[in-house]
Amino acid sequence: MPWVECKTADPRCGRRRLRTLAMKLPCFFWFLLLFGAGGLVLFTHLQDLSETFQQQAPGMRFGDPLGQTMRKDLCTKEAAGSSLGQGLDSTDGLPASPVPPMEFPAFSWQRQSVPPEGSPGRITKRRRKLLLKSTVAMQPRNSSSSLAGPLDSRRRLARVQEARKRLTKEVCAKYTSTSRRTVTPQHVSRIFVEDRHKLLYCEVPKVGCSNWKRVLMVLAGLASSTRDIQHDAVHYGNHLRRLDSFDRQGIAHRLRTYTKVLFVREPFERLVSAFRDKFENPNTYYHPVFGKPIISRYRANASQAALRTGAGVTFKEFMQYLLDVHRPVGMDIHWEHVGQLCSPCLLDYDFIGKFETIEEDANFLLHRMGAPHNLTFPSFKDRNPHAERTSAHITRHYFAQLDTSERQRAYDFYYMDYLMFNYSKPFKDLY
Repeated sequence: MPWVECKTADPRCGRRRLRTLAMKLPCFFWFLLLFGAGGLVLFTHLQDLSETFQQQAPGMRFGDPLGQTMRKDLCTKEAAGSSLGQGLDSTDGLPASPVPPMEFPAFSWQRQSVPPEGSPGRITKRRRKLLLKSTVAMQPRNSSSSLAGPLDSRRRLARVQEARKRLTKEVCAKYTSTSRRTVTPQHVSRIFVEDRHKLLYCEVPKVGCSNWKRVLMVLAGLASSTRDIQHDAVHYGNHLRRLDSFDRQGIAHRLRTYTKVLFVREPFERLVSAFRDKFENPNTYYHPVFGKPIISRYRANASQAALRTGAGVTFKEFMQYLLDVHRPVGMDIHWEHVGQLCSPCLLDYDFIGKFETIEEDANFLLHRMGAPHNLTFPSFKDRNPHAERTSAHITRHYFAQLDTSERQRAYDFYYMDYLMFNYSKPFKDLY
């Protein structure tokens, strides 16, 4: 009766009894109860996440929330107007990440995440196509492009050669006689012969001719390295034959079957280089042979010492001699026209190089003719190695000593060299 009375009189009595019974349950039962409730909540959460990922990218495996964060960042960057290709690795065109892909084995790196409709980071179909195109465009920059570099350079140099030869032919056709003259030994007296590689090189002084002779000597087997050949051996050793030393049949055969090579230089710069070399340095030939008559003819009140030695010729005096139709002494190969030295309108050269790009041009030629791989054009300067090389700046300094009329006459003197080898006017006041 007391229990019935408690039950009917006060509902709180039942609750007190339940609490009493619950306190008597074992701890293990409570552990199971809490574990089950937590598992139910986790399962529901994971199911919702899985459905969300399937809606965003069907077929993508769910594996890491960190990858989801990275994809959201990538989409946000795209929506912010970043350029196509940003965030892509230059090596394989895949999304760049501070963590290597192998850290996320369950993540499919080949897919681009697509945010739901209405998301600010959504990548539209059009933007996805553009992104794929940008990825494909980046692929040629891999190792294959490094292999194509030398080939592209050789093709460019080959086109340059065709343009130079075409211009030379056009100028020759316009300014020289159309009737083909007979080649005489005098026309080929400046051409050196290398029979092993069938090469004919026309020497133009002050255009790297010393180093070119070294190259020819190595090609001929007379030396193992260009560094081993001294200056006197190059110019006074008579190790290389000239084309005019052969009979007419030998000359004709080599002109017809050998590779004919010519290197040129900006005419005024070549002229200043020759003057500095021959008149501003001690010289036992040019001072007495050229210096003495130049000083005697063009210097007023010349000293006896200057008249006796021929030393100290100024550039203005030298130019007066050069432009004088009644020169007191003849021309010299160091300032003679290229047309007179190598007869480009008569011999039809196969290769025309320039001093301004001499190493690139020369090495391209050596590669094309099958020279040894270890042979490259030398860049050292053997005469007066400590003197500054003649440049455009130095050339302007020397020609500033002349008036406008003298500069114009000098340009007219070398006009065919300027025109034939495509050198621009060195001064704006020239016509």
